[in-house]
Amino acid sequence: MPDMGTSKKVTRVGGGETPSAAPKQPGTLASIDKGKAKKFRIFAVLCWIIAIAFEIGAIVLLKKPPVGTAELIFMIAVDFIFALIGIVLWKKANRYDPASEKEKIRFFVQNQLGVFIAIIAFLPLVVLILTSKDLKGKQKGILGAVAVVAMLIAAIAGIDFNPPSLEQYAEQTARVEALTGANHVYWTPHGSSYHIYSDCSYINTDRTSEIFEGTVAQARELKNITDLCDRCAARAEREKLPQTR
Repeated sequence: MPDMGTSKKVTRVGGGETPSAAPKQPGTLASIDKGKAKKFRIFAVLCWIIAIAFEIGAIVLLKKPPVGTAELIFMIAVDFIFALIGIVLWKKANRYDPASEKEKIRFFVQNQLGVFIAIIAFLPLVVLILTSKDLKGKQKGILGAVAVVAMLIAAIAGIDFNPPSLEQYAEQTARVEALTGANHVYWTPHGSSYHIYSDCSYINTDRTSEIFEGTVAQARELKNITDLCDRCAARAEREKLPQTR
C-alpha cells in the first residue's frame, strides 16, 4: 500500500544531506556536517573556559577571608551554568560529527568529555571548600553541599548513555534505504522514533501538529532519535514481498 500522505503540516529539514531517491554505498558519510560540529565545539570550549574561570575566581575568594557565602554561591552557580551549556553544545556537536567506534580511545573521550570537564570545573573547588580552615561549620556545609551537587549534576549530564558513532549512522541509514530505496524519514517534535511513512498512525494523532522530514542523520542530529518505527518497518517489509516472489 503506498504512502497516502498526511493532513499534518510537513516541514522539510534544511541543511545536511538532502533525502536521496537512491541508496548510497555502505559507510557513506555525506550526512556528517563537520562545519556545524566545529561551531558547536568552539562555543562549548568557550563556555567551559568561562566556567573554569569562575571556578578560579571562587578559589581566589576562598583564599581571601572573610569568605562571603552569597558571593561564593554565585560563582559556583555561574560555573555550573556555563559548564552545563558547554556539555549540551558538545553533545550536539557529536551528533553532527560522530566518532568511529573503531577508534576506541577517541570514541570514549569525545563522547564522555563532558564528565571530565565537570570534574575539572568543580572538584578542586570542592576539595578546597571542605578542607578550608577559614570557613565555619555551617558555612562550610552549605558551600560544600552546593559545590558537590553542582558537580554531580554536571557530571551526570556529561555522560552520553547512547553515544552516536559513524557505524551507527551508516547501519541505521542502510536499513532505511534497504526498505525504501531512499534515505528519507519522518519524525515529530516529541516522538522517540523516525518513520518511513508520513501517514503512519503513530504520528498522525491529535497530539501531532507538525511532522518533520529529512534524513536518518538529521533525525539524530536535531532530535537525537535513533529508532525506526516498528510499524513502518513491518509495513515496508510487507510491501517488498510481491517484488521478491
